[in-house]
Amino acid sequence: MTDRSPFEDFRALARADRPDTAAAVAATRAREAQLTKPAGSLGRLEAISEWLASVTGRAPPAVDRPRVVVFAASHGVADRGVSAFPSSVNAQMLANFREGKAAINQICGAYGIGLSVFDLAVDVPTGDIAEVDAFASERDTAATLAFGLEAIANNVDLLGLGEMGIGNTTVAAALCAAILGGSGADWAGPGTGVTGSALARKAEVIDLAVARVAGETDPFILLQRIGGREIAAMAGAILAARSQGVPVVVDGYVATSAAVVVHAMNPAAIDHCIFAHRSAEPAHARAMAALGVEPLLDLGMRLGEGTGAALAMGLIKAAAACHSGMATFAEAGVDGPA
Repeated sequence: MTDRSPFEDFRALARADRPDTAAAVAATRAREAQLTKPAGSLGRLEAISEWLASVTGRAPPAVDRPRVVVFAASHGVADRGVSAFPSSVNAQMLANFREGKAAINQICGAYGIGLSVFDLAVDVPTGDIAEVDAFASERDTAATLAFGLEAIANNVDLLGLGEMGIGNTTVAAALCAAILGGSGADWAGPGTGVTGSALARKAEVIDLAVARVAGETDPFILLQRIGGREIAAMAGAILAARSQGVPVVVDGYVATSAAVVVHAMNPAAIDHCIFAHRSAEPAHARAMAALGVEPLLDLGMRLGEGTGAALAMGLIKAAAACHSGMATFAEAGVDGPA
């Protein structure tokens, strides 16, 4: 008798059907057609309301308890000079989050969005993926996937995913290259600001990591071998949110790499996700194109921390408020279209 893989529960979550929300979608469409505005005049805001209904089964859709969750981790590959900043920044930024002084604190405060930050052992880097696996075993990887389930605690009804960790754009790029194909040069970007020879070195490191796992196609095994912890936790959060009907807002390139892992298990398993923005990382657009998704915003951002997700969540809150709070033609005594 063979041992059961620690990944089986997560594969089951990825394959499971979501509840039927067709009635909520139909009710949302019907109400949208009666609101005091020309049909389609709110553009994509109308599609956002329908998406919320399709995920939650609530009509009219509402956003009452939004939360951004930031997962922080360290990467052994950072010692190869793939970032403009040292790994000491990881612990320092955790302190900055706790003191409410980071960009994500300000954006969440401005939009009335909750914020949780999880330290995924930033004092213990994962393995240098150019030479060894990121995680020691499938069990370690599964435990970190399971940690992502904490993201939907506290009755969250709109989840924004963010991350922080020096070297993590290298890891995200390697995962995308291993799953979606292409070279290190295709997927490497400036990250925290690397250019020239440092950027070329980053591309070489990505190629080394992908060559080391050549032939492997299982996305969860690739997650184990390339890592990192924040990406595994975000993948777990995406799966947990799907099972509970919680809409997910995916931040930038690193968060999108977690969606790439889940999508590789089952393309339908990211239907409850919306992509916040197109970051300044050149390959982020490439990854989203491979997933067949279009982001809400394009602001030239590449900070991470869930900052793009939080901005998009303000937009999503506004879409839900417009749909639920706006009067219909009949309610307002306004003549409808001829």
